[in-house]
Amino acid sequence: MSSATTIESTRSSTAPLRALIVSTGAFTICFAVWTLFSIVGVKIKQELGLDDSQFGLLVATPVLTGALSRIFLGLVSDRFGGRPVFAILMLLTAAAVYAVSVVSSLPMFLLAALGLGFSGGSFAVGVSYVSKWFDRARQGTALGIFGAGTIGTAITTFGAPLMAEAFGWRETVRIYAFVLAAASVLFYLLTQDDPAAAARASGAVKPRRLTEELAPLTRLRVWRFSLYYFFVFGAFVALASWLPRYYMGMYGLTLAGAGLLTTAFALPGAAFRALGGWVSDLVGARTVMYLTFILSSIICFVLSYPATDYVVHGIRGPIVFSFAISLPAFVALTVVLGFFMAIGMAAVYKHIPVYYPEHVGAVGGLVGAIGGLGGFFLPIAFGVMNDLTGVWTSCFMLLFVLVSLALAWMHGAIRLMERGKIGALRTLPQLPEMVELHNSSGATAGRNRLRSTQ
Repeated sequence: MSSATTIESTRSSTAPLRALIVSTGAFTICFAVWTLFSIVGVKIKQELGLDDSQFGLLVATPVLTGALSRIFLGLVSDRFGGRPVFAILMLLTAAAVYAVSVVSSLPMFLLAALGLGFSGGSFAVGVSYVSKWFDRARQGTALGIFGAGTIGTAITTFGAPLMAEAFGWRETVRIYAFVLAAASVLFYLLTQDDPAAAARASGAVKPRRLTEELAPLTRLRVWRFSLYYFFVFGAFVALASWLPRYYMGMYGLTLAGAGLLTTAFALPGAAFRALGGWVSDLVGARTVMYLTFILSSIICFVLSYPATDYVVHGIRGPIVFSFAISLPAFVALTVVLGFFMAIGMAAVYKHIPVYYPEHVGAVGGLVGAIGGLGGFFLPIAFGVMNDLTGVWTSCFMLLFVLVSLALAWMHGAIRLMERGKIGALRTLPQLPEMVELHNSSGATAGRNRLRSTQ
């Protein structure tokens, strides 16, 4: 039996489903670890007496490592296979997580947080590993299911405050470290090498040179996808880290109550990422991105409006009225925002294996890294804006500007692409069977077909 036959046989077995399920579970644990500072960071802030800017830096530091490591980890996964890389990554990160429980100064907390942040790089490893088990028609759904591991955020925002109250925050961190180490061993035992890694090991396929791996990163389209992910993922992570502090400061909630309501944002946002992958397979990723950006811009605009008192000088004297978003309304709007961010995440990653099937790790790593940098810089920006403006809703003002820029760039790029392709149709010979392509209705039909692709 040839190597190709063996690989195809492997694809047709239960290995793809097992790889997807186990990878999703491992990524869920990694993501729960990655956002741990959104909860324990509040305790550390209280212990060390940090201001909002220092707190924003502390919460964002793990995100920095997770973001930057995605490029390197994506390349390594494409070259050596996601299975060994994923297992080793989780094991080494578990040691850094444990270190968080024993340090006591801000510089040491930041250093340990850098190590903990490698858990966020697991996304690039998992995307590279999972995508190689499925064909293009099912990759959107598969990657959407894998991406639903971001539900780890909800696990942390809901469970970590309760554990911290019951056992103390340092013991909670130690439990997280143990679970991550155990997940590393189980992942390696329950999975097998992906077909591409197996082909390289058998000598059927030669590994590409590094320059070939990095070639797609010079294309503007990749950076456009990265901006999309900067909002849908970076802002999602930033809000998951920032909302506990926001609820406590804006609405006077306890840490447990703030964590519970943050879970209301993170849980549906993570759970519906799989739906986003399926919908992207069904109607096209571009349509999903339009829906995500338009509705997110509306929600961010509403949330950005600060509580305000108005005085109208009426005929019979001043008329006073106020505007403020109540707590139930705020929770509802953030839940909807989280939902559209989630399906937007899946839509962005639907593009990658379609455009760059041989460079999923490299391109996915870069896009994920830029998105992760959003999760790093945005909480810091939120804290700085709070300190400078004294307005809690300033974070949503920033998000409104960000999503508006992403929407404008996407729409402009798509219109330019459509004009180029429709213009190319007009250069075709005036043959009878092509009359429909040359009239206005044909051009419109062609434009509609272009819009539905991706």
